[in-house]
Amino acid sequence: MKKTNNIPIRNIAIIAHVDHGKTTLVDAMFRQSGLFREGQAVDERLMDSMDLERERGITIAAKNCAIHWRDTKINIIDTPGHADFGGEVERALSMADGAILLVDASEGPLPQTRFVLDKALKSGLAIIVVINKIDRADARPAEVLDEIYSLLIDLGATDRQIECPCLYAVGRQGIAMKSPVDKGENLHLLLDMMIDEIPGPSADPEAPFQMLVSDLGYSDYLGRLAVGRVVNGSVESRKNLVCLKEDGEQAPLKISRLQVYSGPGLKDAQRADAGDIVVLSGIENVHIGDTICTDETPIALPRIRVDEPTVFMRFAGNTSPLAGMEGKLVQASRIYARLVKETLMNVSIRVEAGDDRESFIVKGRGEFQMAILVETMRREGFELCVGRPQVIYRYENGRRLEPIEDLLVNCEAAYSGIVTEKLLQRKGTLVRMERQDNDRTRLAFSVPSRALIGFRDEFLTDTRGTGIMNSALAGYEPYRGDFPGRFTGSLVSDRQGKAVAFALFNLEARGKLFTRPGEVVYEGMIIGERNRDTDLNVNPCKTKQLSNMRASGKDEAVTLTPVTPMTLEKAIQFIGDDEMIEVTPKSIRLRKTILSAHGRKVFERRGAVDLSSACA
Repeated sequence: MKKTNNIPIRNIAIIAHVDHGKTTLVDAMFRQSGLFREGQAVDERLMDSMDLERERGITIAAKNCAIHWRDTKINIIDTPGHADFGGEVERALSMADGAILLVDASEGPLPQTRFVLDKALKSGLAIIVVINKIDRADARPAEVLDEIYSLLIDLGATDRQIECPCLYAVGRQGIAMKSPVDKGENLHLLLDMMIDEIPGPSADPEAPFQMLVSDLGYSDYLGRLAVGRVVNGSVESRKNLVCLKEDGEQAPLKISRLQVYSGPGLKDAQRADAGDIVVLSGIENVHIGDTICTDETPIALPRIRVDEPTVFMRFAGNTSPLAGMEGKLVQASRIYARLVKETLMNVSIRVEAGDDRESFIVKGRGEFQMAILVETMRREGFELCVGRPQVIYRYENGRRLEPIEDLLVNCEAAYSGIVTEKLLQRKGTLVRMERQDNDRTRLAFSVPSRALIGFRDEFLTDTRGTGIMNSALAGYEPYRGDFPGRFTGSLVSDRQGKAVAFALFNLEARGKLFTRPGEVVYEGMIIGERNRDTDLNVNPCKTKQLSNMRASGKDEAVTLTPVTPMTLEKAIQFIGDDEMIEVTPKSIRLRKTILSAHGRKVFERRGAVDLSSACA
């Protein structure tokens, strides 16, 4: 088989930490490559096509686009920067021959930068370093470049990868230059370097057709879509092929439509050659990692392998008294079907049956990935209950191993003491401490993954909202021991009805409330956070006692402390092991897994340890 790298195609992934300017840089490439006509109105962050991506300003799903430069087609793969979406990174890199490492000129390489770069280096990709946002007042490009080289050496990069070219950029202005003191005019330097420094795809155009399925899509008109790079040979529309499954089964198929990427969208093609990234229609039963090839030479390609999940959450149907009032999809069977569909599109998600027919165990990379999945289902009309995230332990030679995170904290120097104290209590270890010029401190910790569940809100409170924390999975280590969890209990409603301002005013002394007057509550619903470490059953529906006697001050107006709306992330971080989140398209409520106060007492008397498997 004769391989060649002279194909006029470049398949390049852009890897970066969250909010380092990756999507903004791609927008500038679109404009300067001549994709849009002069004066054409174009939305910002074109690659962030999901509503959640635009709202949160992050990339959640890897996406493809294409531009043309110097008679060469450049397929650009926009990868997520968050470690929780590592499965997206791994399947995206399977289509790439090179990568652009984008790093903020002030923040430098962060834990999640390390995560995505490690994946790229292990795939043998050629690297181009771009230090972005050098126009920041606190930019330190020279120090950041040294940190990048140290990171490359630490990750075991080859000599060729360490000697990678470097550019400096301001993605928002669409300029790139060789030195931070130069005055850039455009991104032509970067576009030229992408063609000159990144090799073309290694493929044999004369060999039989082979394609590795790296992504899946769905169209209401075309059905299931298979996305991948043509590894060898070429493919034509309407051609008969076979799909090789993981177990070796061969499923015949016929391509009903062949599409290639053009800009941020797709265009029809009659033929696609080796090295290009294509979208095939007419394939119903296909999974990520399958090989599509000719029936005369059914040779499977190495499958995409992803890291094992580290956390799990229990999903169940909504069993509260308010079930079915706000959502359209409430049956457990519909929830399970939706979760199975997610596993087909996301290789890092796994679903297993729970202890009963009404609940399911969903395994993934982190609590943020789980929150995005729940939020997506909520917007699709689902009603469900989810439990607290829990880490997945491993057992080797009789020892329990737990996932460990590399945590990087950036906060004002005045708050570094309280942050260090809290993390040491959670079995964390301080690895490195650096004092910065702007009176801020960078702290590096090694902490158990379970220590970070529910810690983010506490961290923001301790640092007065000025702290930044980022983490990535470092590996597994022996269990570090127990530590205290939440130091507060819950205020739990003891009856169903509507919350009354008079009752809530008298409960404010007990803790922080989550419920407003007029909201419907039910027995077992959590209406607030108690200021002690035990739960308290309360009556939020209690009204003022009626009397025919009036006196001064008897009818004073009640003024309540404003209630901050509950978000899904806050709820996930707050709930305990015996609590769940009721998620509907309109509301997010907290509740006890066992709604009845009597039922909870019975469980406590029986010595039940884990209430997360109990039904309401």
